[in-house]
Amino acid sequence: MSTTPRSAALATVGGYTLLTQIGEGGMGVVHLARRPGGERVALKVLRPHVVGGDEARQRLEREVSSLSRVRSRWVAEVIDADPWGDVPYVATRYVPGLSLHDHVVEEGPVVGRDLVWFAGCLAEGLASVHEVGVLHRDVKPSNVLMEGRTPILIDFGLARVADDPRLTHTGWLIGTPGYLAPEILYGDDASTASDVHSWAATVAYAGTGRAPFGRGPSMAVMDRVRRGEHDLDGLRGDLHDVVEAALDPDPERRPTLGEILDWLRPQSTQVHRRPVAGPLPEVVETAPMRAAVWPEEETRVEAEPVDWQEGRQDDWRDDRPEEGPHTAVLPTEQWSDEQWSDQQWDDQAPRVPPLERVRRGLLTLAGGVAVAVGVAAVPYAGLALVLVAVWLLRSGSLAASHVGDRRRLRGRRWYDAPVVLVRAPWDLLRSIPSTIVLQLWALGLAAAAGLVCYSLAAGTVVTLLAGAGALVLGLWWGPGGSRVRSPLGRVVRPLSAAPGRWVAGLLLVTVAAGAAAYVLDQRGPWWVPAQDQPVGSRDAARGGVVGGTLDDVQHVSIIR
Repeated sequence: MSTTPRSAALATVGGYTLLTQIGEGGMGVVHLARRPGGERVALKVLRPHVVGGDEARQRLEREVSSLSRVRSRWVAEVIDADPWGDVPYVATRYVPGLSLHDHVVEEGPVVGRDLVWFAGCLAEGLASVHEVGVLHRDVKPSNVLMEGRTPILIDFGLARVADDPRLTHTGWLIGTPGYLAPEILYGDDASTASDVHSWAATVAYAGTGRAPFGRGPSMAVMDRVRRGEHDLDGLRGDLHDVVEAALDPDPERRPTLGEILDWLRPQSTQVHRRPVAGPLPEVVETAPMRAAVWPEEETRVEAEPVDWQEGRQDDWRDDRPEEGPHTAVLPTEQWSDEQWSDQQWDDQAPRVPPLERVRRGLLTLAGGVAVAVGVAAVPYAGLALVLVAVWLLRSGSLAASHVGDRRRLRGRRWYDAPVVLVRAPWDLLRSIPSTIVLQLWALGLAAAAGLVCYSLAAGTVVTLLAGAGALVLGLWWGPGGSRVRSPLGRVVRPLSAAPGRWVAGLLLVTVAAGAAAYVLDQRGPWWVPAQDQPVGSRDAARGGVVGGTLDDVQHVSIIR
């Protein structure tokens, strides 16, 4: 927490001497203050309109009583408060350190064993808040202070204060895009799962040095949060899997804090104490106690009045898991403190083994070559088959996105399959415009490759192969090609995971490509359903006809 001196309007508040202003937010101003006994505290002076009348002060008094029960070395606990004073205030333990946000900016991401320690301590602190029936609701990098390499959680909420209509108006959200859970963005109540999502986003920022849902306009960031489109590149090993599970858009699929700590605790200082898992008893609806507001992160966003479900199916990723609501399974390996002290955290271990990545690439390349040779061998029929297959793949991808959307919001239902069948004609129709754009793009590349070969007098076979290869590349990487890559990736990835299956798949694709190449070499392209090739072409170097009909070959033989 920075301590840039500012002039204070008050010399003392409630017997505390104000030393310097260290933060300011919508709920009040935070000062570094000194208690009569000499101990320094972070003193939040609440704004009069926040506290309100007697009813609001009584509510604040009850909630401060709940917050005062939090006792944890990883939490800046409430020390004192006076909701009834002329100048109401709340005092918390002062932590003389940078926020996680500033720490990462100045010193870079937290890595290796320090990152696991960070994740465990932050989870311990959040669990201690939950144990007294309080939700934090605003876990983010600026609300985590770094005391050495240890995180200290601040700003666990002043419950119900933000429910005051003078602070939060209908249709407005106060929070930090990218660290608010998606269900909160939809207007649902916060829960322990919401804090788990924010914990994971904060750990991701600590380990990568980037906001996991990117930056940019607030609406764009929140849309990525709702879709679950996060960037965890840089997190390694099991910690990556834990964070990814905790960032699931569906709160029912996220692990509980208890499950997270079952894995993290053997690698942190707490082994025996277990937090309360599941729903909180008499959960206190809280609002952030914003002890330090960092302008570069804090955003006040006006929520859209329309239904977020409308018009977004086309943009949803369809590679989310299709299973119904369940709790993610975390790593079960348990280490003793002695084992952990000797263990070197492998921060560079890749998520996917390099050999498996190579197998994926080779199988994908072989498939593309097989399609290109097949189209060159049977130009008309092959091209039609490929274009229809692309249309069906993209339609299926849109249907999968719709099902994934419904399951994320409502869970698995018995009627999911019938809904897909009923919606199939609509999905086929609505995919036509974007599919046509992709196909025209690919056909344009194919035509360009054919014209280059024609200008070089390359011959019919070479021209067809070049054009078919350009067609395949255009369909794979063109606009909207992700909806072709995604369903095919669901086939390539499991085949490449096991060497045996990969060899069988690669052999099958290679045989198909070899058969098409053999036919093309022996008799030239087959222009079915047409009777003759559209443009005759002779290959003088071979002394024969390339791509001609059987009558052409007989005619040449007679001449000779």
